[in-house]
Amino acid sequence: MGSTLTNLVYHIIFSTKVRESLITHEIRDELYSYIGGIVKGEGGILFQIGGTSDHIHLLIKLNPVHTLSGVMKKIKGNSSKWINAKKRLMGKFSWQKGYGAFSVSESQIQVVARYIKDQENHHKKLTFQDEFRVILERHQIEYDERYLWN
Repeated sequence: MGSTLTNLVYHIIFSTKVRESLITHEIRDELYSYIGGIVKGEGGILFQIGGTSDHIHLLIKLNPVHTLSGVMKKIKGNSSKWINAKKRLMGKFSWQKGYGAFSVSESQIQVVARYIKDQENHHKKLTFQDEFRVILERHQIEYDERYLWN
């Protein structure tokens, strides 16, 4: 057994640029599989992926040799290139600049996974922006609304 022991589980949320509804049912499953492949390629584990047409939630465990920012750069950069190469959308696809990432305790993995799996139903009642604000407040993260949606 090594001397570095970790359990780095994250709930990550990010949206399409200006929250455009571009993640269609036609590309969603393929996109989710592609992102799962990136996570696996980085030595991580994808517990759950879900979202709607304008945003994605990931529940992942990361290997400590990889930084969250480095993995997110690969996920967002490679997946946007992949979507654009597929030429299934009019115009150019891109993600928002940032993302939200929240640590998840082992005891809450199943709860968060169910939450992510139920995104379609959840967003019948709540917009992405309202959901994100609630999550930020629940995690006591201060934010400036002027910069939140870039």
